[in-house]
Amino acid sequence: MEIVTSQKITTFLMFEGNAEEAMTFYTSLFDDAEIVSITRYGADGPGADGGVRHATFSLAGEQFMCIDSPVKHGFTFTPAVSLFVQCADEAEIDRLYAALVEQGAALMPLGNHGFSAKFGWVNDRFGVSWQLNLPA
Repeated sequence: MEIVTSQKITTFLMFEGNAEEAMTFYTSLFDDAEIVSITRYGADGPGADGGVRHATFSLAGEQFMCIDSPVKHGFTFTPAVSLFVQCADEAEIDRLYAALVEQGAALMPLGNHGFSAKFGWVNDRFGVSWQLNLPA
């Protein structure tokens, strides 16, 4: 007997004021990407007027959610959780690495680290961690 469920697990990214900028940047990097929906805070809050109350976007067929948190937190993103991208070819991994590391930080430089043909790990300018892999 097959059990049908509507349960789905989606990565949720919480920004503090730059969710739309991040979504626009991420969707510009992948061919199969789009901002699916976006709702905004109004003048009555609780977030900044026009800020992202809730949004959904997709990258390479995977959906993500994000918000601009109206509350300042004592934490941000950490490399303990990262987005892992299996790249199709060397041109793609080089392009993605260059775009994501710009104004960000390299955690592992792009190169052959012995476990794949080419690999790099970065924190982008928004603090989100990305592992980019070109399989052997």
